[in-house]
Amino acid sequence: MTKHRIFGTSFSVVYPLYRAKLIRKGHTEQELRIVITWLTGFTDTEIDDHLERETNFADFFAAARLNVNASDIRGVICGIRVEEISDPLMQKIRFLDKLVDEVGNGKKMTSILRGSN
Repeated sequence: MTKHRIFGTSFSVVYPLYRAKLIRKGHTEQELRIVITWLTGFTDTEIDDHLERETNFADFFAAARLNVNASDIRGVICGIRVEEISDPLMQKIRFLDKLVDEVGNGKKMTSILRGSN
């Protein structure tokens, strides 16, 4: 099975795109940090470290402590239902994409974080 190109892509390449998307839609980088922290368990310092080291997505999610409620993330991203993605790494990446989209669409943070903080 061929590995998807995104797996080797540096998180530091995608992070500014997430940030720019949210800022363009009237949201903040802090909101981005909140959803990344919720999903991965990383602190701001750990996120900064991954950005500085240019960690690829495979290693980024390998080091993550995925939130136990991540499986509650449902919906469509890039035309695919995130809950139906069979590759675990791709699903985690799409979970993050979905959370960023939800912030950008103005969904309440309590809903985005699936009722937790």
